[in-house]
Amino acid sequence: MSEPSVRVSGTVLASLMFQHVNSDSDVEGLVLGESSFHEQVTISDSQSDHIHIEEIYNLQKHVACHRLHTLYSSSGEVNLDVLHQMLADNKQDSVIGWYRQRRHSEQHMTFREKLVHEKMKSALKNPHMIFLLLTSSRVTPTDSTHRIEYSAFTSRSRRFMNIPVLVTNLGLLEQQGYWKVSAPCSASGYSLTMKKHGSRFFCSSGLVKEVDEMNKMNDSLQAELQKVCREVEVSERAVEALQAEVSALRRSLREKQHSSAREAAGTAIPAPPKNNQLLLEAVRALLGSSPLFLTQTLNPQAFPVPHKHLFPAHSDSEPDQGPLVLDSCGKKQRETLQGRGRKRRRNNC
Repeated sequence: MSEPSVRVSGTVLASLMFQHVNSDSDVEGLVLGESSFHEQVTISDSQSDHIHIEEIYNLQKHVACHRLHTLYSSSGEVNLDVLHQMLADNKQDSVIGWYRQRRHSEQHMTFREKLVHEKMKSALKNPHMIFLLLTSSRVTPTDSTHRIEYSAFTSRSRRFMNIPVLVTNLGLLEQQGYWKVSAPCSASGYSLTMKKHGSRFFCSSGLVKEVDEMNKMNDSLQAELQKVCREVEVSERAVEALQAEVSALRRSLREKQHSSAREAAGTAIPAPPKNNQLLLEAVRALLGSSPLFLTQTLNPQAFPVPHKHLFPAHSDSEPDQGPLVLDSCGKKQRETLQGRGRKRRRNNC
């Protein structure tokens, strides 16, 4: 039973990720490289020979489609014209699979991807094709950092299996990788040159001086950065406390304003009338109870005629007598009218 695996360089993988991050939609295309089979036979006296076959796919290049779903139709049929146009100068035998890049999805092949993979194997007449799937998701809201996961699949008897992916030149770099040590050399000229100029570039331990200085500067920068971060944190805490205090003061001020407004509305004194009471009383005394101003009947000369029911009961015998008025002005007016009536009667006699 063979155990397939995929080996890809960090440069190719980085170019795939860079293309995916800088595109507006999903990306798909062909994967070029070569595949090899290594057979390992284990011989022992206690058991029969064990044959181990290792199938290795080396990814060397990728060719992207200009648009999605141009390499195959909706039913999964591969478009050979587009395939040959994408390959251009590359040979068809160098195609070892195809890839697809999706966003915010799981590391699983869809039904269409499985169907296209089988059609691709038939079109290229290569039963050992792989499918490389890359899925990305953003880590920060500003899209400044992304996380990309990758996996490879192959089919055996129409059963898809996940195969491991090994990045050949991807590893952790330690600080020792940047330390430069003088290479051993037995030439006399090299020794003289190193003695003459070595003190300017190398420490007594054999390390490059610049590296040590850079490490010291890095440590001081980290210390200053931590100090500034602590100061910023303290200031942010103080600002939060002040904002909370200001919010509480504003809330209490609004409550006091509402309470004072309610109290003022409950104990409000009605405003004094703006009318002139003395003038109003005088007008009522002179004109308010006059029968000439209370009638709507006019004589032929267009003068108002008072109604009989407007006169007091005791004034039937004296029609010329004015109405009774309670205030002092009315009393003087009535006395004046009565005096005129007596004079008229005396003259008639």
